[in-house]
Amino acid sequence: MKSKLVQFVKSRRKQLGLTQVDLAERAGVGLRFVRDLEQGKQTLRMDKVNQVLALFGHVLAPVQTSGGTYHDS
Repeated sequence: MKSKLVQFVKSRRKQLGLTQVDLAERAGVGLRFVRDLEQGKQTLRMDKVNQVLALFGHVLAPVQTSGGTYHDS
């Protein structure tokens, strides 16, 4: 199953009629990075992901989950 991030980037790129090359150029990242992102690579630089997302008016941000029980004592 593809992650929500992968689905979002790929669908927005296609909605805007951009190729992977176009997206890479506009975001200021490499073509390989865009390909890795759209293929769901598990380790990506967050700053570069945010460069791509910024084109769509979005950023990565923490999302609280129900399992967040760690407390510093």
